Amino acid sequence: MEEKKKILLIVPMLHQGGFERVCVATARLLEPYYDVFILIFDSKDIAYDIKGLNVIDLHLGVRESKIGKAVNIVKRSRAVRKWKHRLKIDIAYSFGPSANIVNVFSGRQAKIWVGIRSYMDMENEGRIRLFCRRADKVLCCSARIEEEVREKYGCSKAVTLYNPLDVADVREKAKEEEPLLPWDDRENIIASMGREDDVKGFWHLLKAFALVRREIPDAKLLLIGEGGFEEYRVLAEELQVGDGVSFTGMKRNPFPYLAAAKLYVLTSYHEGFPNALIEAMALGVPVIATDCLTGPREILRGEEEAYGILIANMSPEKNLQAAVITEEERLLAEEIKHMLGEEPYREAYRRAAVKRAGDFSDVSYTERLREWAEAER
Repeated sequence: MEEKKKILLIVPMLHQGGFERVCVATARLLEPYYDVFILIFDSKDIAYDIKGLNVIDLHLGVRESKIGKAVNIVKRSRAVRKWKHRLKIDIAYSFGPSANIVNVFSGRQAKIWVGIRSYMDMENEGRIRLFCRRADKVLCCSARIEEEVREKYGCSKAVTLYNPLDVADVREKAKEEEPLLPWDDRENIIASMGREDDVKGFWHLLKAFALVRREIPDAKLLLIGEGGFEEYRVLAEELQVGDGVSFTGMKRNPFPYLAAAKLYVLTSYHEGFPNALIEAMALGVPVIATDCLTGPREILRGEEEAYGILIANMSPEKNLQAAVITEEERLLAEEIKHMLGEEPYREAYRRAAVKRAGDFSDVSYTERLREWAEAER
C-alpha cells in the first residue's frame, strides 16, 4: 500500500479570522487522504475546534519591535525547517503573509505552497516577488488576485482556490443555540461580522444605520467579531443609536447570530474572499456588499444573475465624527431601507443568496487541492 503524503499547514495563530478558519477546514477535508499537521506560531486565543487534529505549537508569539520581528522570522523558519525534516513533509501550505515568509525561508525539502488570502497582501510587492520566485504554487483566494499576480509578476505558478464552505454544517451550527441578544424584538436586525479593523469600514455602517433608524426605528445592528470596539461604541452613542447596536465580541459559533439577521452588510474597502458573506448567504440572509477590489463582485455577480446588492466601494479615510455623513453612507442607508422595507425584493435576494452559496462547496475545494497534491513529485 502506498504511503500517504504528508501535508503541513502553517498558520500564525488560530484566533477568529478568515484564513484561520480555512486552515482548520483544510485539515479536516484533507485528513481522509493524507497525514495532515497544523503548525502554529502561538496557541493563544484558539477560536476553532481542533479536537482530533495534529497541532504543533512553536510557542513563538508576536514581537512588536522591528528587531523582534526579524528575530522571530529566523527562529520560526529554523523551527519549521526542523519539523519539515522530522515529519518528512511532502507539501507545506501556508496561510497569510507571516506564515508564507516562514514557509519560503524554511527550506525546500518539501514543496512550498503559499496562500494569498487578501488583496491587502498585494500591497507588498517585494514579498509577492519573493513568493513567486521561491514557492512551487501561489494559491490565490480570488480570480482577480490570480490575474494580477500572473500579469504583474509574470508568475505562472498562480492559481485560484476559493475558500471552502460546508453549507450543511453552517446551517446545523446555526441551530445549536439561541443567540444572546439584548432586544426582545428581533425584527429588522442587520448583521455584519469581522474583527475590529479599519479595513472593515464599520464607521460607514454605523452612520448609515443611524440614517436608517430615522425611518425604521425598530432596526437593530449586530456587529459580530473580535475586539473591544470602544471607539465604535462611542460613535454609536454620539449618533444616538447606542440602544440599537450590539457588539457581541468573538463567538466560537457565530452562526446563530448571523441567522437571526434579516440582512447582512459588508462595508470593507479591502477583502480577499469574505467568508462571512458566503456564510450569511448560506443561512438565507440577503446581502449588501461594497464592490471592493476582490471578493464581493466574484461572489455576487453571475453572467446573468445578481445574488446580492453590490454598492460602490467606500472611502478608506476613517471618520468618527457623528456630524459628518457622506453621500456614500446615505446611499448605503437607502439600500438598507429598501431591503428591510420591501418583502418581495428581500425574498428574491434571499433565494438568490442560498443558491449562490451552494456554488462554493468544500467538495470542489478538496478536489482541487487533491489534484494539485497528487501532481507534486
